[in-house]
Amino acid sequence: MKAIIPNACTAANLFFGMLSILSTYEGNYYNSGVFILMALVADGMDGRLARYFGVASEFGKEMDSLCDLGSFGIAPALLAYSYSLHQFGTLGKAAAIIFALCGMWRLARFNVSTDIVHGYFMGLAIPAGGCIVATTTMLFTELNIQPENYGMIYPITIIIVGYLMVSHVHYPNFKGDGAEEIYLLSKILAAVMLVSIIYATGNVEGVLTAIFATYAVIGIVNSVIALLKREV
Repeated sequence: MKAIIPNACTAANLFFGMLSILSTYEGNYYNSGVFILMALVADGMDGRLARYFGVASEFGKEMDSLCDLGSFGIAPALLAYSYSLHQFGTLGKAAAIIFALCGMWRLARFNVSTDIVHGYFMGLAIPAGGCIVATTTMLFTELNIQPENYGMIYPITIIIVGYLMVSHVHYPNFKGDGAEEIYLLSKILAAVMLVSIIYATGNVEGVLTAIFATYAVIGIVNSVIALLKREV
């Protein structure tokens, strides 16, 4: 009976993912982004509740992955394509498809490596990748920004985020279970980036975008610093 509670949260994840897809279909891109963020909240609760009640299971794990693919892989890809990527023709289609495929790959790799990888995430977690798309779309909508007016930056960014999900870049998991050192320089750069974006936008959408974008950059900076340290 206790398993119903975390499983209900997992189902809520996909519930909000579907609402995001339907909002995208209706052309309500801001709400679509909001629903992806709500899916993130549900996704963050199910595992913790399962461990709290002692009902964690393989069924719940597989259910969680399937819901994550819908809410943070397919829904953001469709949102990005409908909002702007469709303006880029074949490149836009490729960017949306690559994002979704990378999300699937990331989830599959995570499921088979949980006994090997400890203390960090290998590659950008798919919820973070999906929320980058969600928050930037919300920000662009709020500020009336059309990404297609800035050349190929938007589709290339979507592809880069997809690549980060399947990369071997190490990201902190914030679980306190032996996570890798977060170097001082990356902390400073992250703080500067966060403050800069918040100052430039001055709104909630900007703050949310700054948080997820900064997290994505932290992994890259840490990897570069670690590489330089090995070469010294």
